Amino acid sequence: MTDKPTVSVLGTGIMGAAMARNLCRAGFAVRVWNRTREKAEPLAADGARVAGTPAEAVEGADVVLTMLHDGTTVLDVMREAAPGLRPGAVWAQCTTAGIDLAADLAAFAAGHGLVLYDAPVLGTRQPAEAGQLTVLAAGPEEGREKVTPVFDAVGAKTLWTGDDPGAGSASRLKLVANSWVLAATAATGEVLALAKALGVDPHMFFDLIEGGPLDMGYLRAKAALVLDGRLSPASFAVATAEKDARLIVEAGEGNGVRLDVATATAERFARAAAQGHADEDMAAAYFASFDEKPRG
Repeated sequence: MTDKPTVSVLGTGIMGAAMARNLCRAGFAVRVWNRTREKAEPLAADGARVAGTPAEAVEGADVVLTMLHDGTTVLDVMREAAPGLRPGAVWAQCTTAGIDLAADLAAFAAGHGLVLYDAPVLGTRQPAEAGQLTVLAAGPEEGREKVTPVFDAVGAKTLWTGDDPGAGSASRLKLVANSWVLAATAATGEVLALAKALGVDPHMFFDLIEGGPLDMGYLRAKAALVLDGRLSPASFAVATAEKDARLIVEAGEGNGVRLDVATATAERFARAAAQGHADEDMAAAYFASFDEKPRG
C-alpha cells in the first residue's frame, strides 16, 4: 500500500513507458493505458495496472499524465477517459502538443473540473529511462504539491514557466528548445552526407573541431548512431521529430516569423520517413540527403 497519489499514464510509447516505470519505482500506484495494449503489458511486471480503456485507467486517479503523439490525440483520448475522471484530479499534460490547442486543452480541463498543468518534457529515451528528464511546467501554485512528486519521479529538474496553463508558456518554451534540437540533428545528417559525397573521413572533421567552440557532444552522439548503424531502437523517432518540426513551423507562421531552417528540417524528416525510417532514431534524417539508402 502507498499513501502517494494514484497516477494514470495514458500513452506508453518510448517516453510514456519509461515515465510510468519510474513512477512505479518511486512507489506510486500506477495505472497505464495504450491504444496498442501490447505496448503497455510489459509494465505489469513493474507493478503497473494495465487498463483496457482510458476511462478505466483514470477512474479515481489523483493525477492523470498524458504522453501521446500530438494534441489532437490527447483531446480524443481524454474525451474517451471523461466518464472515469474525478473532479479535482490533476492533469499533467506532457505531450508536445504545440500552442494552437492550448485553449482547447484548458477548456476541457475546466469543463471536467481538472487542475491542468502544461508540462512537456525535454529529453529522449535514455534520460526518460533514468528519470532524468527536464519538466517544463505551467499551472496554478495551489495543487503543485500533488504534481511535484510526480515530476520529481520522472525528471531531474522542473522549470516553472508560469501559473496559467492555458497560456501555453511551457509548450512555447518546449518548441523553442526543440527548434534547436531538430536543427542540430538535421545539420549533423548533412555534415555526414556531404563528407560521404566528397570522400572525407568524418572522423577528420571531428578531429578538426575537437575542443573548440564548434564541437558539440550532441553532434558526436547523433553522428555515432549513423556511423555505427545504431538507429534502432530510437531515442526519439523520425516520425515524432517531423511532427514536432511542423508544430514549430506553424507556431512561427502564426506569430509572424518565417522559419526556413525548421521548414527544411520538417521536409528532411518527411523524406526519411517515406524511405522507411519513420520508426528509427531521428538521426536517420541523414538518409534524406540521398535518393535511396546509401550502401557502405
